[in-house]
Amino acid sequence: MSTRRRGERGAATAELAVGIPLLVALTAGLVWMLAVGAAQVRVIDASREAARVVARGDDPAAAEAVALRIAPDGARLRIAVSADEVLVSTSAKVSGPGGVLDVLGSVTVSSDAVAMVEQS
Repeated sequence: MSTRRRGERGAATAELAVGIPLLVALTAGLVWMLAVGAAQVRVIDASREAARVVARGDDPAAAEAVALRIAPDGARLRIAVSADEVLVSTSAKVSGPGGVLDVLGSVTVSSDAVAMVEQS
C-alpha cells in the first residue's frame, strides 16, 4: 500500500500544472470574444448615429466625428448620400489577445446603416 501512495505523490501538482494554463488560456479566449462582441456593438451604434445625423441634414463631417467618437479606435467610416437615403458603413479591426492565443489572429467587425433623408 505504501508503494501505491509513493507513486501517486505529486499527481495533484502535476494536474494543476497542466490544468491552470489551460484555464487561463480559456479565460483569455472568452475575454477576447467579449471584446469582439463589444466592438461589434460599438460599430453598429456608430453607423446608426452617423446615418441619423446626415439624414437630419447635418454635415457629413459632423456625422463622421460623432461616429468616430463611438466606434473603436482605428475604425473606418464611409458615408454615401443620395437624394433620398444615407448609407453609412463602419468597420474596425479587433486584434487578438496575443501570446499563446496568437493563433486567433484578428477579426474585422463591420456594420451598415441606412436612413431616409428628412425633407425640410
